[in-house]
Amino acid sequence: MAITEVAEYAHLSESDLDALGAALESIRRDVENSRGASDRAYIQRTIVFQRCLEVTARLVIAATRGKLGCALGTTALATAKTIENMELGHNICHGQWDWMNDPEIHSSTWEWDMAGVSSQWRYAHNYRHHVFTNVIGMDDDLGYGIMRVTPDQPWGAGNLLQPLRNALLGIMFEWGIALQGWESEQRGAATRAEKSALTRALARKVARQAGKDYVFFPALSLRRWRRTLTANAVANLARNVWAYVVICCGHFADGTQKFTPAALDAETKSEWYLRQMLGTANFHAGPVLAFLSGNLCYQIEHHLFPDLPSNRYAQIAVQVQAVCARFGLPYTTGPLARQYLRTLRTIVALALPDRVVSGRDCVYAVAPG
Repeated sequence: MAITEVAEYAHLSESDLDALGAALESIRRDVENSRGASDRAYIQRTIVFQRCLEVTARLVIAATRGKLGCALGTTALATAKTIENMELGHNICHGQWDWMNDPEIHSSTWEWDMAGVSSQWRYAHNYRHHVFTNVIGMDDDLGYGIMRVTPDQPWGAGNLLQPLRNALLGIMFEWGIALQGWESEQRGAATRAEKSALTRALARKVARQAGKDYVFFPALSLRRWRRTLTANAVANLARNVWAYVVICCGHFADGTQKFTPAALDAETKSEWYLRQMLGTANFHAGPVLAFLSGNLCYQIEHHLFPDLPSNRYAQIAVQVQAVCARFGLPYTTGPLARQYLRTLRTIVALALPDRVVSGRDCVYAVAPG
């Protein structure tokens, strides 16, 4: 559907839209003008904590005896990898900390601990996903090209496999993201030489990641190499599944709107803001869960202001909810388990032809157009 066909939007006049945009721009300016020492200290503390946790985890895995020590080390390693991906890699690569002018904590220099190349991910994610959020055929994150997540997408026999594809996506999330970033930049490359360079960059990064977790660290463990190898694989699996759950809940949950390319016709900044608000969803989280999700429990706020520091999203969320109430707009949120289970319900339902499930709420909870 086009943005003008969304029922939740229909009551807004042009002046309302202008006021909505102004209110959100005011929130942005307030945060930009107040960034400072406390924000700098936050990201620096997070980096130190994550690195210390990873070193400790690897020492526990390699040096302790018994299943308990291995389980504790593996859990700590999975947590460290999650923090690096979600609160550090994802947010730093969004440019949230570029204002510090620190070359070590900058979107152009940070290379994260996963298979994908950061620069390739930035193009696929920061540009194609965040600019064209939930626009069918333009947002590569909308079903990741392997799943039908809205009735607006045509059904094909291959969709019968999407429950299996969904499970595999969760298990291999970092590899799917790596391929998505590579494919996205491949489409934009002008010459064969550029495409070859992108392929070589991905191959180097994959080799580095696989070598680090599945060769280097196991080799350091000598006779305990199997234990370290298993711990690294389990930690990567846990990190992948958690990242997948968080991302799916932010865009495929009940109440999130999907749009046709007509939504982009002469789209104003206020309408872009509105599309972000209608196309995303939050989930309830306390401070610890928010931290472990990279503050993407505030997916609405993240899509409105993707380059503002993530530690400010809780503060921003209060203001955004007030804006939604003022303009009569939905603020989609709920418990994490409910958000994911309803997302899973939709993925399973849309694997079937529309004629089989026609009229069921579980299909149309994702707002057909």
